[in-house]
Amino acid sequence: MKKYKQCENCILDTNDDPFISFDANGVCNHCKKYEEEARKHVFTGSEAQEKLNAIINKIKREGAGKKYDTILGVSGGVDSTYLAFLAKQYGLRVLLFHFDNGWDSELSVKNIESMASKLGYDLSTYVVDWKEFRDVQLAYIKANVVDIEAITDHAAKIATIRLAKKFKINNILIGTNVVSESVLPANWIFSKRDWRNLRDIQRQYGSIKLSTLPVSSIWEDFYIYRISKINFFSLLDLVPYVKADVKKLITEKLGWKDYGGKHYESIWTRFYQGYILPKKFGIDKRKAHYSNLICSGQMSKSEALEEMKLPIYDAQKLREDKEYVYKKLGFTEKEFDEYLQHPRREHKEFDYIKPIEERYPYLKFLKTIYGKIKK
Repeated sequence: MKKYKQCENCILDTNDDPFISFDANGVCNHCKKYEEEARKHVFTGSEAQEKLNAIINKIKREGAGKKYDTILGVSGGVDSTYLAFLAKQYGLRVLLFHFDNGWDSELSVKNIESMASKLGYDLSTYVVDWKEFRDVQLAYIKANVVDIEAITDHAAKIATIRLAKKFKINNILIGTNVVSESVLPANWIFSKRDWRNLRDIQRQYGSIKLSTLPVSSIWEDFYIYRISKINFFSLLDLVPYVKADVKKLITEKLGWKDYGGKHYESIWTRFYQGYILPKKFGIDKRKAHYSNLICSGQMSKSEALEEMKLPIYDAQKLREDKEYVYKKLGFTEKEFDEYLQHPRREHKEFDYIKPIEERYPYLKFLKTIYGKIKK
């Protein structure tokens, strides 16, 4: 077991990530990765403007003659709301898309509707078959894997791509960005692309066959990543992005209201991040979120440590959410407490998308032989 150590720059430590490493100055690999990602993707000044103009012109050019230039997935959160606001300033004809997995808070619905109305954008909402979605969530809970949110992330992306295909749209806007959400230990999550993992967990622990949930397959995966000309653009890396300033702007311009936590627009996400992750997996995502803001210069380490002293969940809200979640998923409190005591299982204990040479070992052997012959 590693001796306890916290990063000299951010607030991540050896308890958060068993694979964390530090340089000679005590700065962790997550901070180093942030610096690398920022160098590659975050731009300012004339360089940022040039790249931004090129993307906007491409989207408009390829959207000519179509009803919409692009699609933007919205959750009601800060990132996607701000991106929608920017898209309007750039004169883009956007189709807003919302993936409703049955866990939207009342406030998130109001935020989305207010934003769409004020910007004058059409909104398309995909509402899942709750019986089916609930069954997959229960399968992930029974499997005791960490990334229960992978279900929504995967299905939302596939639904967005299918909608883009329907409207013959090649370019999709995404709210992901380096400045506020690139720091995250790998053992806290799993690949959102991995349809094999999702299907295998459902096959082993689910009780119904998936028929409507947007889940990829080997053929759709091949089409998306090998054949289609679909592009994903994150414009937030090309504009000044200070979280506090952005919240103030969208509040004033779009009537947006804060949820009190990152991704807390979803009742399930709030419960998952605020209760399941810390209680069952020992993960407090605030540490990664604040560390990211430290890396981007929007928060000091001392400020982050002070914030970490605050409760992760309001006591009254937790009681309300527990009652709501248990009833919606069909748990008693005793049953859910038993789930929290079960040991973690890794996603890779189930089927997953493996590199081709790992899936077919003989190919690695043939490649080695070919290399020797070539020499």
